[in-house]
Amino acid sequence: MDLPNYNDIVAAAPVVHRHVRPTPLYEWPALSQQLGCRYFLKHENHTPTTAFKVRGGIYLVSRLPEEQKKRGIIACTTGNHGQSLAFASRLFGVRCVLVVPANNNPDKNAAMRALGAELIEHGRDYDEAREHCETLRQSAGLRYVHSANEPDLIAGVGTYALEIFDELPTPDVILAPVGLGSGICGTALVAATRRPETRVIGVQSEQAPAVTLSWRAGKMVETESPRTFAEGVATRVPAEMTLEIMRRHVHDMVLVGDDALRETIRLLLRVTHNLAEGAGAAATAAALAMRDQLHGKAVVGVLSGGNLDLRELGKVLHETS
Repeated sequence: MDLPNYNDIVAAAPVVHRHVRPTPLYEWPALSQQLGCRYFLKHENHTPTTAFKVRGGIYLVSRLPEEQKKRGIIACTTGNHGQSLAFASRLFGVRCVLVVPANNNPDKNAAMRALGAELIEHGRDYDEAREHCETLRQSAGLRYVHSANEPDLIAGVGTYALEIFDELPTPDVILAPVGLGSGICGTALVAATRRPETRVIGVQSEQAPAVTLSWRAGKMVETESPRTFAEGVATRVPAEMTLEIMRRHVHDMVLVGDDALRETIRLLLRVTHNLAEGAGAAATAAALAMRDQLHGKAVVGVLSGGNLDLRELGKVLHETS
């Protein structure tokens, strides 16, 4: 298995930054005060698709052979991976077919279609949609783009971590949401080279803990269909490449409840005026749960993404009334 490395991420940066500007890294005083540490948000919700994955999509599609660009690509997604590929495919004139679960976030579906993607709706959850996607690719002649087992994808998304260390060279902790792990793998590879003392910690929902359980057990652990509302982290089968990188370079994994994610969405909206989806709120929810461990440290939480289903937003806001 050819794993990406730090040099691959450095090589990806000029390509990614040709199309996506570096995103802000802000310390929010009210959050720092509440957490008892210096708390910075890396605003990957400020990319063109409001999630870090667009970086990986751009780099991977840019490097496809011309013959493959002519045939097109296919992928499974709940939204952020798909938007990244659709965005990149529009840039480079590539056909993009995306398989999504039948009950997928309608706003994410609309965003992918607006970027020119062809959508196929199938299955109860991400992994049923993925299995259907992997069947279709055999007959369609399209390049299947897995959302994690792709070195160029990991190299591309890792560019946000370069930006973190360029602006804040000595963070003590970086907290990152984990679906299948492309983002945290890029982060961990950069941290291992730029500042090995930095602890990189992944965050998942208690209702979708497959990657956390696998990381802790040192082997692949599959769970039942995830019950979390946070579709960006709603996976039940880990990915081999990202799990291998995580086992080498990620320091810890933390689980948070869905109620904590909803509470954190409200907190971020009130304090920062940024709308986070469930996955986007995960890092800050973990920071709140780990408040004692983080006291006095410089902590970065990755806010990715911002594509919250408006139906879910209504429920989240209603809980405040």
